[in-house]
Amino acid sequence: MADLQDELNATAEAGELDAPCAPVGAPSQGPDPQPALDLLAHHPVADGYCGLPGTLSRLPWYDLGPGEYAVQTDLPRLRRGRVGAQLWALHLLPERPVTSALEQIDLVKRVVHRYPEGLRLAGSASETADARAHGRIAVVIGPAPAAAAGDSLGTLRALHALGLRALTLSGARWAPHDTGLTPLGEEMVRELNRLGMLIDLTGTSAATAVRVIDISKAPVVLTRSGAAALNGHPDNASDELLTVLGANRGLCLVPCSAERTGPALRDLADHLDHVRRVAGPDAVGLSGTHDSGEPHPEGLGDATGYPALVTELLDRGWPESDIALLTWGNAQRVLRGTEFTARAARQRQEPPATRC
Repeated sequence: MADLQDELNATAEAGELDAPCAPVGAPSQGPDPQPALDLLAHHPVADGYCGLPGTLSRLPWYDLGPGEYAVQTDLPRLRRGRVGAQLWALHLLPERPVTSALEQIDLVKRVVHRYPEGLRLAGSASETADARAHGRIAVVIGPAPAAAAGDSLGTLRALHALGLRALTLSGARWAPHDTGLTPLGEEMVRELNRLGMLIDLTGTSAATAVRVIDISKAPVVLTRSGAAALNGHPDNASDELLTVLGANRGLCLVPCSAERTGPALRDLADHLDHVRRVAGPDAVGLSGTHDSGEPHPEGLGDATGYPALVTELLDRGWPESDIALLTWGNAQRVLRGTEFTARAARQRQEPPATRC
């Protein structure tokens, strides 16, 4: 816990996240954003889902450094939004899922290499914290759809070796919607634990989610799920699932998605309130879903909206300690818990045989 607290209290390099000052005598523009900016300077946003790799793969040219208007994610906007880490999701082509996964991983690495003053690749909680301490935005590769691994434990291990750190189980043949997990699916979950990869249950059935939570020794995540009690989107989580998730120290990353949480910033805040109340403050996080093709709530079309969202939560009476968990602490805890589980599993067992 001391290590985690140190990371929560760490700051970026001086000046990296400073906000521009308003002109003297400028008229008031609504609630004072400064408390939110001050809080985010110490506890930046760990964004649980960004679709930038898929968007960039379709562009003939881009430059994220000075600002790129063909995308919703670039370095200036990430800085203004006080983002400290992002999960960059992979977009797969159905006709060649494995090849496209490899191409997307290669793209992520090339983009990070191109902007070393702004981005740093991270594969662990310590690496995300180190990137933040040096004023960089940590990029974690994943989630990828389960089709990237197919039915092969060996392919899953190869993807992990290349840097993939999260897998979405929905749509996998070994995680059928009606019956939970096949025997191979149970092997896959145990291997994800052994490798130290995040298990994303977004879009899985209740039967699958409960079975995975029962088997997994590591905390699981929902990377793009609001509260089903407030919005009936099929990827949103029921109160029953949120209760189980909270009891098992998992994490629901509530998305900035007009379809999943509603068209207004206050709608997203309502979902955050609900998940926090049902699952607990240790089980709620944020997911931008930018560059994913989804419409966003007004004011949250890119990362620059996070300070306004935090201002709304402060106005609703959220204590700073809960917001620190929401923005950074919970994601860091889940990454660290996944790593601890992997170390313990590797000491106990050898990798299972490859399944083709």
